[in-house]
Amino acid sequence: MTVGNGVRQPGTGHGAVRDLKPCHTADEALQRVEHLYTTAVERMQARYRSFVAGESPGLPGLDACYPYVGLEITADKLVTAARPTYGALRNPGFHGTTVTRPDLFRRYLHEQFTLLLRNHGVPLQVGVSNEPIPLPFVIEDATADLGPEQVRALSSVFHLPNLGMIDDRIANGTYRTPPGEPWPLALFPAQRVDLAVQRLHHYTGTDASRFQGFVLFTNYQRYVDDFIRYGLDQIKAGGDYTAFVEPGDVITDATTSTPAEQIRRPKHLPPMPAYHLVRPDGLGVTLINIGVGPSNAKTITDHLAVLRPHCWLMIGHCGGLRRSQLLGDYVLAHAYMREDHVLDQDLPLWVPVPPIAEIQVALQEAVAGVTGLEGMDTKIRLRTGTVASTDNRNWEFRYDELYERFSQSRAIAVDMESATIAANGFRLRVPYGTLLCVSDKPMHGELKLRSMADAFYRTRVNQHLFIGLETVRLLKEAGIDSLHSRKLRSFDEPAFR
Repeated sequence: MTVGNGVRQPGTGHGAVRDLKPCHTADEALQRVEHLYTTAVERMQARYRSFVAGESPGLPGLDACYPYVGLEITADKLVTAARPTYGALRNPGFHGTTVTRPDLFRRYLHEQFTLLLRNHGVPLQVGVSNEPIPLPFVIEDATADLGPEQVRALSSVFHLPNLGMIDDRIANGTYRTPPGEPWPLALFPAQRVDLAVQRLHHYTGTDASRFQGFVLFTNYQRYVDDFIRYGLDQIKAGGDYTAFVEPGDVITDATTSTPAEQIRRPKHLPPMPAYHLVRPDGLGVTLINIGVGPSNAKTITDHLAVLRPHCWLMIGHCGGLRRSQLLGDYVLAHAYMREDHVLDQDLPLWVPVPPIAEIQVALQEAVAGVTGLEGMDTKIRLRTGTVASTDNRNWEFRYDELYERFSQSRAIAVDMESATIAANGFRLRVPYGTLLCVSDKPMHGELKLRSMADAFYRTRVNQHLFIGLETVRLLKEAGIDSLHSRKLRSFDEPAFR
């Protein structure tokens, strides 16, 4: 957590914060956060208008800073029995975090505030940090209408993003609380959240407010095509879903009269386009085509994690490694052989990535329900085991070396994204799961040639997508609280989910 190194407010251990006020209800705390954030943003907007008009707004100060939320817990206020998975503190002392975008995180913040107040019985302290809100996080196109001289002058008038305050040390478990500063209350401080929110829009082409609580990742456009048809059909039929959102924030809802084939979509898609089947409670489904490779998988999950989804699932293709597998068989990952390397600095290879039982059960039940397979047929067509993820798309050219490694690992499938998505879910406390479909068997001579691939796509893509959607339905039906496993929580875990 970052609240600065200034002079502490007398009589507190909350670090360099000011105007702390006790809040005894979640509504009261959220209302104060909203007021402080809105006030800061309005001040910055006013300064920016003066700057554009050629007036002198003065030197950058501390008049537009992030809100701060904290609380002090004594040993007798700790939860000692039936400790909840989240929303409870592990250590006595001062805890706090900077927060941002209460408009976007209203439902999430209200839940976290409610749990803290209920579990510990002490008021939340809400005030102003000494961490300025960077200008680009309030006015995204701040340089659009400025001349070169004005652009150069921005940094002397406004605060810009500070990479020294944007990292994942809390999530990685490597953060050490400085003397006089509070323990972190959340995995992500405000600047880290703001940066992720902006980059989500850049990479997916949709605003962060569109993202839903359940996320499906895929690596093929055909899944997207089927999801678009399914989503538009759901809106047309009415029911729990109220809108379907496509890249460019193209919205189809009950009031849309334009036929689907005539909807004007952006000419150019973003790198990882996202599609959202929206429910008013946020428990809809988002599908993201992340393309091929672990780098994209890490990039999108790094940023998506700040929205605190309830789970993300990989539904993509893989190479089958066992002779007994057939094209179109499914693979349910129970473990991962991490040859992707993109997370080696954040999550050491010696850290295991365990399966999340609730998701594994839901995936298996969804396969049975959608395919109609029973008994031994399910066991034959749905294999469980280790998935190897590599960062080398042409791994087949290292056949002799990898044949031995895959055999020793007992891996049953190989892809390029699943281990990354699961490992980042573990690192960032987002429940995860993987269900892949065997599209080729390179080690056994069945290469993904064009004619073979076309036949596979015709018979499996739609079924695979519907297994993912059925899994989401089962998870919601079982209750989302059960998803947030204790196995994702570290020893000194922040209270916020």
